[in-house]
Amino acid sequence: MSLLCQVCGAANHSEAEHCRRCHAKLLVVSGPEAAEEESYEEGREEGFSFDEHLLERISVLEEAVKRTTDAVRQLLSALRKQERNLLINYAGLETARELLEGKGLVSREEWGELWSARMDQQLLALEKRDRFLAGKERIVALYSGAHRKEFLEFLEDAEYALFGLDVSAAVNSLENAFYLDLANYELACFLGEFYFNEGEPERALGYFQRVLAVMPEHYEGLVFSGVIHHERGEMAEAEKLLKRAVARYPESFLPNFSLGAASAGMGQLARAVRYLEAAVAIDPVPQAQFLLGRCYFEMGKVGPAIRALKEVVRRDPAHEEAHDLLGVAFLERGWTQKALASFRAAQRLAPAKMRYQDLVRYLSGQRGAPLPEVAGEAKKLLTEAEQHLAQGRTKRALALLKRGLELEPDHPTLLISYAVACLAANRGQEIEAVAQKVLDANPDEMLKATAYATWIAALRSQGKLREGNRLGKRLLEEGSSPFARTIAFYEMAYNLAEMEEDLDSALEFAERSLALAPEELRAFPMAALGWVHYKRRDYQRAVNLLTEASELGPSPTTLTHLGMALLASGQDEAARKVLSQVRGAAARGQVLAERMMDVMKDSGRLLERVRRHQKK
Repeated sequence: MSLLCQVCGAANHSEAEHCRRCHAKLLVVSGPEAAEEESYEEGREEGFSFDEHLLERISVLEEAVKRTTDAVRQLLSALRKQERNLLINYAGLETARELLEGKGLVSREEWGELWSARMDQQLLALEKRDRFLAGKERIVALYSGAHRKEFLEFLEDAEYALFGLDVSAAVNSLENAFYLDLANYELACFLGEFYFNEGEPERALGYFQRVLAVMPEHYEGLVFSGVIHHERGEMAEAEKLLKRAVARYPESFLPNFSLGAASAGMGQLARAVRYLEAAVAIDPVPQAQFLLGRCYFEMGKVGPAIRALKEVVRRDPAHEEAHDLLGVAFLERGWTQKALASFRAAQRLAPAKMRYQDLVRYLSGQRGAPLPEVAGEAKKLLTEAEQHLAQGRTKRALALLKRGLELEPDHPTLLISYAVACLAANRGQEIEAVAQKVLDANPDEMLKATAYATWIAALRSQGKLREGNRLGKRLLEEGSSPFARTIAFYEMAYNLAEMEEDLDSALEFAERSLALAPEELRAFPMAALGWVHYKRRDYQRAVNLLTEASELGPSPTTLTHLGMALLASGQDEAARKVLSQVRGAAARGQVLAERMMDVMKDSGRLLERVRRHQKK
């Protein structure tokens, strides 16, 4: 006799535990039909009453309902006790925080940021645990080697580690299990996803290649591998894999989006639009709509671009780049007021999106400012990390810098580079400890100013402008050189301009910064002074200063501000040229690849797509 799988309907051997086709656990829903008929006939011969049978079943059901009610009552009682315990624990933690805050050992902001960081870490561990438990049975069902007991022990160790929120121990156990069964594509896929989301695409690719060696049409294997090859610049291989994914799963969002983004990165805009339109039709994800709108704009189709970008900002009002590109598109149509409104919306979001990192990049050594030399293996790691950071691979850069800091934990250049990578990865809560570690070593004034500038940029990215200005005042008190004081006045001027509360003080700080600035730094305070004049509605003065600043050192931020000042002063054609220059400064392929990686790293969305496909 064969058993039919309750999931896919495949016939299986009567003693099988898992389906041979989909590996779901088999459930026996009824016994042999002949046995039921025989039992029923015997009951009839003995004069069995059907009414008595119904009464008996009703009694059984009543008893089951009673037991269920009792169990629910016990659960509610336990839940109330747990709620009371949580309130008591929370009160204890608040008491500890208030005591530490009262003694000046910790601030409310520090407490909240550390709490949030730890919570995010634990929630990520819970997500990985749920993902592992959902696929554990399939992993077990695929094993066919001679070391089953040892294999299961490794899986149990991983499960216990995940329940203890120890992700690294869990992954170590899972890798040991995988070495016992190299054909287990479910386990390889889990490990590949883990390393991909941790910013280690090379290790992830090794596991996905194992997946495709066993299952050539595997969903995640094709998509992830294609994206990783695209990130590595191996366009032909990426295109081949993603085309296979689209052909095999035409109704799935990720293959269409990934191939559309890859095509856009290669400049094949017409094909990119075709795949991105298909992706947006499946699921109107803002990132996909933004890429679609950008491709339309690059092709000269301003009307469709405006419609797509309007939909982006409707769904995601905090999408700064969509506001920015929408402003450029409005400008192409000659709609000056709409363009200026879009640019202002983008500018309001700029601190949260960390656009004011020009000074930090300059000071951290990427534009020639000297920092202490790094030697040996740590130098190799730093160089590789800087390359990844330049290409938008922030997680990979962070992983390499962490390895460098393990070798030289107190090296200021490594610490500053790690802080800059944290800025790019939107992990501002980690920067305070790193910057403070640099400052505790009593560095020279240039290094001190760099640490403070990075810390202030992190606070600005979180909207904490007043806290940033408190640090600026500390730098003024501690720094005596023109270099350090230039940085302090510059940072405070920009923050006050953003707050728009005390523009007179902002003007004073910007002028003092410019007066003190060494020649190599003059572009920064001059741009800040121009921006303060813009905020004061002195548009022509703003245009003059921002033009001079952009000639000294052009940056996307300065050029954007210059374009806005030109628009506000009625110089529409000049504004269009400047803002086009801003858009041309970014490499199209790099930006598009970054967007693709952003979506791919959203593991929750990916799993949703996979589940949707599996249900079909």
